[in-house]
Formats: sequence, C-alpha cells, structure tokens
Amino acid sequence: MCFALSESARFGKGFLLLCKISHFYNQLWSRYFVLINMKILITGATGLVGSATAKKFLSENHEVFALARPDSDRSLLADVETKIHWVEGDILDISSLEKALEGMDMVVHTAAVVSFIPKERKAMYKVNVEGTANVVNVCLKYSIDKLCHVSSIAAIGRPDARKAVPGKDVVLDESHRWEDSPENSEYAKTKHLGELEVWRGIAEGLNAVIVNPTLILGEGDWGKSSTQIFGYIFKEKPFYTEGIANYVDVRDVADVIFQLLLSDISGERFLLNAGSISYQNLFNTIADAMHKKRPSFKVGAGLAGIIWRFEAVRTWLLGTKPLITKETAKSAARKVTYDNAKIRKALGFQFQPIERTVARVSESLLGKI
Repeated sequence: MCFALSESARFGKGFLLLCKISHFYNQLWSRYFVLINMKILITGATGLVGSATAKKFLSENHEVFALARPDSDRSLLADVETKIHWVEGDILDISSLEKALEGMDMVVHTAAVVSFIPKERKAMYKVNVEGTANVVNVCLKYSIDKLCHVSSIAAIGRPDARKAVPGKDVVLDESHRWEDSPENSEYAKTKHLGELEVWRGIAEGLNAVIVNPTLILGEGDWGKSSTQIFGYIFKEKPFYTEGIANYVDVRDVADVIFQLLLSDISGERFLLNAGSISYQNLFNTIADAMHKKRPSFKVGAGLAGIIWRFEAVRTWLLGTKPLITKETAKSAARKVTYDNAKIRKALGFQFQPIERTVARVSESLLGKI
C-alpha cells in the first residue's frame, strides 16, 4: 500500500514537472513566434522617422500596419507602399485608433506636430499630448506587448543657465530633469507633456520605452523636416549660425527602435545623438557633398534677433509662415551637447558618422531634382 502511494506520488510529481516544462516551452515558442512574425502598428508612418521605421521592420520580415489619414502624403514609402497594411484613422479619433491597434503585437508612436510657431501651440497640444494619451490608453486596453514612443530631445528641457561654467561645454544626458522655463519652446512643452502620458502608462503596467532623437537627418522631401537645411545649402545661402548641431541618422533611429522593441528593456528613456558639430562645419559638409558654395557669413545673436523680428512682421502682413522664429534663432545659437552613452551601453550600438549620412542624403535629394 505504501509502495503504491509512493509510486503514485512520484508519478504525480513527474506529471506536474512535465506540465511545467511543457508550459515553459509553449511560452518560449510563443515568444519566439511573435518575435519572428510581429504585427507592428506605426503612427506617423508617412513621416521621416515613421517611414524609415516601417522599412526597417519590413526588411526584417515583419507585418507593418500604418495608421494614416486619407490625405496623407505616402511618397516616402512609395517603394514599399504595397507591402504595408494601411489603416485609415487618426490618433485623435479613438474609435479608429482602437480598430487599428486591436490584434497588434507592438506599436511605434511617431506621429507628432513639429512647429516652432507659437500660434500653432493648440494643434501641437492636441496631437503631441492628447494624441499620445489616446495611444497609451488604447495600448493598455488591448494589452499591447510593447510601445516605443518617439519623443524629442526638446522634451528634456534646457540647461540651467545659472549652473553654466564659462568656457565649458554643457553636456546633458537622461538624468537631466525638466524645469519650467521661458526658454522652453511650445513644441518642447507639448513633447514633455506627451512623455508624461507614457510614464503614466508605464506606471499602469504598460511595457514601453521612450527615445529622444536630436536633429534627425535622412532622405525626405525638399523643404520638409531637416531636409530644409539641405535645401538652404543647395540654394547657396551665405549665412551660418554660431551654435552647435546635435544630429542622428534616421536609419540609426529606426535601428534603435527595432532593437529596443525586440529587447527586454522597458520603462527606460534613451537620448539618440550620433554626435555634435558646429553649424558652420555641418553646412560646409553638406555644401561639399552637394558641390555647392560654402556659407561664409556668420550670423551672431544680434543679427539673428533682427531677422526673426523682421520675419514676424512680414508673416503677420502676408499671412505666411516665418522662415525663422525667436525660438529657432535661440536654438541655432545654443552650445549644448548630449551624451549617448546609455544607448550605446544598452544595445552596444554604434552611430553612423556624419559624413556618411550627409553623402547619402545629398545623393538622394539631388536624385529628385
């Protein structure tokens, strides 16, 4: 009798162990299957970062779904447009957002309004804050495996001028805390508030990461995003500012997003900055790549102040958008750099050199003429 009970107990323990092993391998296989067959929804997929991210995931054989309005310009995705599942909707329309996210494995949120015109604050707040809150809420509702929120370097705020050391460069990293300041642009404020919505989601159980790119250089359309800089140099404008540009290749941004989503990293924020370069050297590098004349006249703070005030009056009279604003003038004169050690350590990531990025983007833009 005791022998029978002993055998029965051993069988029960063995069966339980087999069940646990089976459950473990089922979970492991399920995880592996998801990683090699992910369904990715990208908001803002028709933009510079969104389009590069879509192409990255497609190149790794994942299913890409793009949330887009009917009138969205899909030109940056022309070569892969038929490979993408297009979902009509808007992040401000919760019903369409829910329809788009249901059944997705992961989400990349790149949709945003980027503007340094103060009167466009309302539009920026609607999309960058309320839209992000909607994305977070729907991700929580459908238990999305992971969200990557594409924020901006502007969202970390400005350095405290009172702590600046004369003659020493200001270097900021992920530990820098946001402080309300008149130096923060309206765009920066909305991106900061958008990030707070993601942190709120993380506190509520959302698996998410945040990336903060600096100036993103990539193959876009003339006159849009950072390609305006290339257009400026192509027209052989003679002026350059005295500040520092922090830059990152759009393909590097897409690669980081891809790697972070496939990693176990969660609840973290990463600054994406390949390096820093003076605006004069950046302009010269672009001019050389495009075989154009280098800018030779430095615009100091005084002249920049005159120009943005002139632009403000001109645009008020003509009803057009200014070429330069008070905020962009200040930004172009700042000498702040950003430390990329955290993302390099987390992923072992190496950023592309500025010369390679500029050469590729210049070739792409010149090919569109």
